[in-house]
Amino acid sequence: MTSNDRGSSDYNKINRDRLDLDSPRWDQRHYVGRLKHFFTSANPFNIFYSDAALDSSKKLISAYKQGKEPPNTTVKELWKAKQIYDSAFHPETGEKMILIGRMSAQAPCNMAIIGSMLTFYKSTPAVIFWQWINQSFNAVVNYTNRSGKSPSYRELFFPYFFATTGAVTTAIGLNSVAHKAPPLVGRFIPFAAVAAANCINIPMMRQKELSEGILVKDKDGTSIGYSKIAARNAIAQVVFSRIAMASPAMILSPIVMNFLDKKPSIQRMPYVRAPIQILLTGILLTFMTPACCAIFPQERQHSMLVSHLEPELRNQMNQRGDKSQYVYFNKGL
Repeated sequence: MTSNDRGSSDYNKINRDRLDLDSPRWDQRHYVGRLKHFFTSANPFNIFYSDAALDSSKKLISAYKQGKEPPNTTVKELWKAKQIYDSAFHPETGEKMILIGRMSAQAPCNMAIIGSMLTFYKSTPAVIFWQWINQSFNAVVNYTNRSGKSPSYRELFFPYFFATTGAVTTAIGLNSVAHKAPPLVGRFIPFAAVAAANCINIPMMRQKELSEGILVKDKDGTSIGYSKIAARNAIAQVVFSRIAMASPAMILSPIVMNFLDKKPSIQRMPYVRAPIQILLTGILLTFMTPACCAIFPQERQHSMLVSHLEPELRNQMNQRGDKSQYVYFNKGL
């Protein structure tokens, strides 16, 4: 069954080809396929599934892979279980991820955090508080969606400390300069702080991968070894995706709010500014989260030329007669 055939109405019962539930439902070599995948796995409504539903989905997928699924199980039920499973379990370790660290929680959590950052950007105590909240949340997300092994508490603390310090310092420093600039400029300061913090937080949170490498595999899924070069590529792409994810909400919504603030109705009812800002942020993040997660392939289709690997890994492949042109790895999210 090809990727385009998956989930077709022609397959109401599992009585012919077996589905590949180790792979996403849609072809991940193309952006549209990745977008469809993340629109389902990063759907905010996925956070409402109970632990019982998550475990049931995992059990059904595991049973199907062993050929022991319940009689009359349908393709629709399998893909639904796959959607639920992908939203909550780490693709590499199979561990159930922390709720607020899942990509399905990105839009609702960031809706409140970024909306508040953009609303209360003028007060120094508010800037410090919301930057701290944001970096605390980012630390959980980065840890949850790491590619490699779990870092130690020491390795978790320093990235968190430096990212929080960097974000707060950037925001306060730019705020002091922005007082002399047009009002709209001040609204962009939270974005500058968030971008700076992402450049610090993600590489530091995943420094174990940078120092030890991430696992690369051949096209058949056979492990080759750990590559630091692959780790650098993966982390750079994650940083880019995260900044792109926040960009529309933190650039477009300030422009809209700057326009609305001039309206007499908003000036008469200033208490509606925060709800409007948060709602607008939420709408943008709901679409941008899957759109930016899909920019780069995540695992099986995320490839790198063998010629770009470390010499020792290339030598290992040559010694065992592996003529692959590409290696594959999980870049994380």
